Amino acid sequence: MFTKAFRVKSNTVIKGSDRRKLRADVSAAFPSLSADQLGELVPNKEELNIVKIYAHKGDAVTLYVLQKSPIFFQLEKQLYPTVYTLWRYADILPAFTTWPQVVQKLIGGADLMLPGVVVSSTGLPDVHQGDCCAISVVSNRAPVAVGTAALSSSEMISSAMKGKGVNVLHTYMDQLWAFGDKTAPPVIPVADGSVQVEGGVEGLDSGGEGKEEVMKCEGEESEGPRGTQVCTLTLILNPFTEQMDSLLFQCFLHALKIKVKKSELPLLTSTFLRKHMAACCPKGKHLDIKKSSFKKLSKFLQCMQKEHSLVRVKELSKGVDSIVEVDWKNPELCSFCIPEDWEPPEEAVEGDGSSELPYQPPVITPLYGVTSRLEPLFQDAHRNYVSINPVLCDCLLEKSEYQDVELLKWEDLLSRVLSRMQACHQLLFPGQVPVVRKGQVEPIDINVASRGSNKKVTIIKNLEGFGMDPVVVAETLQHRVQASYVLHDIPGAKDRQLVQIQGNQVQHVGKLLLEQYQIPRKYIQGLDKAPKLGKKK
Repeated sequence: MFTKAFRVKSNTVIKGSDRRKLRADVSAAFPSLSADQLGELVPNKEELNIVKIYAHKGDAVTLYVLQKSPIFFQLEKQLYPTVYTLWRYADILPAFTTWPQVVQKLIGGADLMLPGVVVSSTGLPDVHQGDCCAISVVSNRAPVAVGTAALSSSEMISSAMKGKGVNVLHTYMDQLWAFGDKTAPPVIPVADGSVQVEGGVEGLDSGGEGKEEVMKCEGEESEGPRGTQVCTLTLILNPFTEQMDSLLFQCFLHALKIKVKKSELPLLTSTFLRKHMAACCPKGKHLDIKKSSFKKLSKFLQCMQKEHSLVRVKELSKGVDSIVEVDWKNPELCSFCIPEDWEPPEEAVEGDGSSELPYQPPVITPLYGVTSRLEPLFQDAHRNYVSINPVLCDCLLEKSEYQDVELLKWEDLLSRVLSRMQACHQLLFPGQVPVVRKGQVEPIDINVASRGSNKKVTIIKNLEGFGMDPVVVAETLQHRVQASYVLHDIPGAKDRQLVQIQGNQVQHVGKLLLEQYQIPRKYIQGLDKAPKLGKKK
């Protein structure tokens, strides 16, 4: 329900009478809550807001927000707790258990299928069809999703654990979670470290992976119900996060061992990740900081500095971090061995002054983003001549037209739709996932400025927007025109730099971008500033 952005209709502070009614409704819906717990969830004096929203499919939902995090949502008069509430009181709902791999599918909008349910030795939770229930993972009792039971417990068992188990309404990391303080689930230990598994590894709803990646079996196996095997499992907590942390550390040591040179220091942290660590990633794997426990590169490097003493990171300019020192004699770095499954990337093209892989330009596609106002328009198909219905009226007409305009030509409708859409564009680099950005394409900007004694310098901005490294471009130009260059951080633009090279080099810059980097001319601004023939540069 909350996989896509919702539209806020109103946000008001709750009145005293509504506060008392909410407390009574919460008590009736979740009778296991004590009086003290009710007082914590619906306090008498702390700020509590009622937020009315429209979900992306048009459902009207009421949120109850305490201290800027939603604690309950109400749909069709039914009250549901959010994951923020369940992380404080995990036992107020019956909970189904599943595997960590399945959670990624739930976050993407899938429902929980019965083959993906892990059945403990105590059996399934006791629910009736339509009951509110939670979903947690085998390694942590902190719920990661909220929904309604698709079948009763007895019906699930009689169906041989096939079909849908839970209709999922809300998950960790969805838009409702993002409306709050965006904290991660706490670790709530399971009562018993062993579980009994019934069924296979299905339940991913679109093709799952084997459980062998996230567990290991110990002890003796025996035949369970319906011929399945029962074993005692020692479960690994958050396996994907741990694997990404391990891969980050491996690539970090690898990059320091063979890639980083003392002469490169200080080195921008963003360049270190993009240019060095990424090149040390084993074939078939992909570095993703957001899927690690660190979430941000800065936090990862702080850990490498404080806990491992491998590097020293310093903010040399506002908002821009650089690695300024490496402990080359660190025991962890000295003992690191290059992984056998790593294959060095292909050499860069000779003569271009680059130490990077050969640049390949992106395919840039202008897009239109559907705004929340236009969303209802695209839920139904309209043919030929268009009659104005309430959806079209709200989406496309001005208030002064509400009573007068009953029909629209398709050309007029299309023009109005496009004018209300948000400009976007997509960059597709070969072999990479497409990147969609808001706004029009910002071109590479080439400018010529005067410095002391009327000396000219050429300034190049926004190379990063097209996936180019300013250092590589600057070094290539230096070799071509035999002129010195400097790099300047752009104020207010993190990880962005401009290249400044001596002389009016617009002609050479244009030739480099157009011919070697194959950037379309329409995305290069300032080519007309090249020196005229017969005149001095």
